[in-house]
Amino acid sequence: MIAIKGDKFLVTGGAGFIGSHIIEELLRQEKEVVCIDNFVTGKEENIAAFVKNKNFKLAPVDITDLKAIQPYFNGVDVVFHNAASKCTVCRENPLLDLEVNASGAWNVFEASRLANVEKVIHASTGSVYGEAVQAQDESHPYKPVSFYGVSKLAGERYPEAFHQYYGMRYSIIRYFHVFGPRQDSTDKGGVIPIFIRKALNNEPITIFGNGKQVRHFTYVKDDVDANFILANTTKTDGEAYNVANDVKITILDLAEWIIRLTKSNSRIIHKPFRKGDIRWFEVKSEKVKKFGVSYTDFDAALHSTIEWYRDNL
Repeated sequence: MIAIKGDKFLVTGGAGFIGSHIIEELLRQEKEVVCIDNFVTGKEENIAAFVKNKNFKLAPVDITDLKAIQPYFNGVDVVFHNAASKCTVCRENPLLDLEVNASGAWNVFEASRLANVEKVIHASTGSVYGEAVQAQDESHPYKPVSFYGVSKLAGERYPEAFHQYYGMRYSIIRYFHVFGPRQDSTDKGGVIPIFIRKALNNEPITIFGNGKQVRHFTYVKDDVDANFILANTTKTDGEAYNVANDVKITILDLAEWIIRLTKSNSRIIHKPFRKGDIRWFEVKSEKVKKFGVSYTDFDAALHSTIEWYRDNL
């Protein structure tokens, strides 16, 4: 793992999937960590191993409440802003999606400004691009096809504005289909843990559409490294970076792969395609590789993830 520079860090959405992995590595490096999470989607079990650590502090507050979050930013060197409303939420409550992903982002940057935080790493998503009309490097047009993609794009625009107004340092990291231990395996979770849960229980695996949708699945530990790399240098300031494994996999191939690895009797069923889902990703992440970001072998990472769920479901 990448050694992080600094002494004190704040992670929003710290009880969530990616946030908890960032905290785990920060604590392993004996850094002081503040975890902000309102536990709407974050889980206490994700941070249960940290609560007795003398370097860990939990702040059970909501990023949509500036006054509540502001005191926790004092003395922080770097903020990793990972709190978000997930894509599944936007279908049920797009206004909440907007409030968390856009207004919440503004609050995090304002609290960071008031506390003189050195740098903010703002977590975004490949959904800001929408369907691939060309290779999806960082110059790809923004044409989100979901409310989630729109709200995350709105949240992305605040860092540049804060830089223009106040000279704030930031980098944007765009996640693509992150997977690994501790990811939500309910029907509102990620596709890989959902498929793993179904396969381990020999239940039918549902694919929405024909299953030819293409994804770049990225192991969570690689995203933690990428966050730290972006935080460590001024050379990444003011830029957005795709972080995505080069390996492309269809949803159908993924389901068959997991069934094979788990030796499951699950059958695959198809349901109608869901509006707002992206059918095709063609992601390029050469820009971030220049700073040393690399990716775990997908098959090895998938094996490891399956074993974690086998022990923890």
